[in-house]
Amino acid sequence: MSIFASSFSARCGALFILFALFALNEARAVDLGKPAPDFDLLNIKQESVKLSAYQGKVVYLDFWASWCGPCRQTFPWMNQMQAKYGKEGFEIVAVNIDKKRPDADKFLAQMGAEFTVVFDTKLNVARSYELKAAPTAFLIDREGNLVSTHLGFQADRAAELEASIVKLLGTAKNP
Repeated sequence: MSIFASSFSARCGALFILFALFALNEARAVDLGKPAPDFDLLNIKQESVKLSAYQGKVVYLDFWASWCGPCRQTFPWMNQMQAKYGKEGFEIVAVNIDKKRPDADKFLAQMGAEFTVVFDTKLNVARSYELKAAPTAFLIDREGNLVSTHLGFQADRAAELEASIVKLLGTAKNP
């Protein structure tokens, strides 16, 4: 066997393994249309926050970290959405995934959050949602079911995301 053939064979084998792992992970991914995994985490005031307590509301569940550049773009948008739709039954719950709480506190002091922030320093909730990157957000309907997943944040798609929120709220407002 030539060096090229064995090298090519090894590369194909490695690609197959990566594809198989990706496919396996996708098969296990949190299922849309199914109930969102519940959690009980502490907020800034060290109070317990359960996702199930938001039943009856539309929830934007956002996973973020202080070291995440795109997360800086999401906070102004999330503040705006919470202010705009909060009275209509919309809630943002932002789950911090920093291992050190002071890192998150510094970020929050700079960015401000007009919505619920909870801390997942042990990453148990991140694992239950099979988080792949930050930011990642999940849109959850009033019944507590996962409606959509949003990997990263793209400002040019913010209007589309807002329209999805409005539709779930059942409002006639235009974004």
